[in-house]
Amino acid sequence: MQTPDKNRAAGQRQWSRRQWLQTSGALIAGAPYIARSQSAPIRVAATFANSGVEKPNGQGLFQGAQACFNAINRAGGINGRQIELVMADDEFNPAKAKENAVKFASDAGVVALLHPQGTRQTAEVMNAVRTVPIVGPNSGTTALHKRGANNVFWVRTNYDVELERLVRFADTLNLKQIALVYPNDPFGLSVLDGFNAALARRNIKAVGIASTPGTASLEVGPAAKALAAVPAQVLIMSLVGTLPAFHEAYRAAGGTAISFALSLGGSAPNLAAMAKQPERPIFSVIVPPPNAERFELARRYRADMRASNLSGDSLVSLEGYADARVLAEGIRRAGARIDRDSVTAGLESMSDFDLGGLRIRYGKDAREGNTYTDIVTVAQNGQILS
Repeated sequence: MQTPDKNRAAGQRQWSRRQWLQTSGALIAGAPYIARSQSAPIRVAATFANSGVEKPNGQGLFQGAQACFNAINRAGGINGRQIELVMADDEFNPAKAKENAVKFASDAGVVALLHPQGTRQTAEVMNAVRTVPIVGPNSGTTALHKRGANNVFWVRTNYDVELERLVRFADTLNLKQIALVYPNDPFGLSVLDGFNAALARRNIKAVGIASTPGTASLEVGPAAKALAAVPAQVLIMSLVGTLPAFHEAYRAAGGTAISFALSLGGSAPNLAAMAKQPERPIFSVIVPPPNAERFELARRYRADMRASNLSGDSLVSLEGYADARVLAEGIRRAGARIDRDSVTAGLESMSDFDLGGLRIRYGKDAREGNTYTDIVTVAQNGQILS
């Protein structure tokens, strides 16, 4: 006859064996899932304009990111896993961009969103998606940059920095009669605020300000005629896909000012169109020119674009490439368990990451990683000159 202590010990041994068998069975049953999760592609999603007047910029962003991820995948991926870039066309429509982003966010397999395109689109995505890291929105609107959204990691410089660079350049040349054209939408209104602030710091008053109906509107004639009638030495064009049409209308109306433009106007089709005009604009840029040999970022970008059989190097596709490089580094730092939280932590740890000549500096309370800006122009053959 066993004593109570012996009975208890025997029961504990039996329970321990049962528990081990049950736990082992669960692990064995779950092993295929674990193996799949460790080998499944890392899914990254993007919503952008793949149609309409802003399609060249949207395609440029996507192609640059694809070239980056293709190169990483050819080299074995990240922790042995390939990166899969999935996309949805939002037609440059803010409501559609929000809809796409919400669908992506509802898919637990999507670990990050990459560069939503446009100010209103970015605002809608930021409002709707709070738990998925969003890397490199294609907007420099300062109010969005300063909103303090913890899941948004900015790669491009904000418009205030770009405008300060352009106005400072004009002032250095003693060109103080400055005018502005902007689209009458949130993007343009942000530029207007930055423009006025840059002038005020130098006690300069604008000689003319005019607006077009919106970023995608080709109704540029009235603004072009209004600004051609003022005595401007410099005209800052804060336009995107409609920039060539406005510039042509401005010159046709008799406008003679030196033309400046923001980085968003530097798509490959825009640069090709502007190169054919007798007087070509000066652009601010937030990444180096694609042909800038001294930047490792530009050299790797060109090589990876060629390896992916993608042509048409541009400032926009280089921006998309840089966004993807930043996200990829965040994923690398996420460790073995790659999910939204670990990717966010990985990005946040990039306190001084060398992007090949540009420094990305994030931190616990820092989400504006890049302050790089420069000035370039375009040659007759379409080559960017810095």
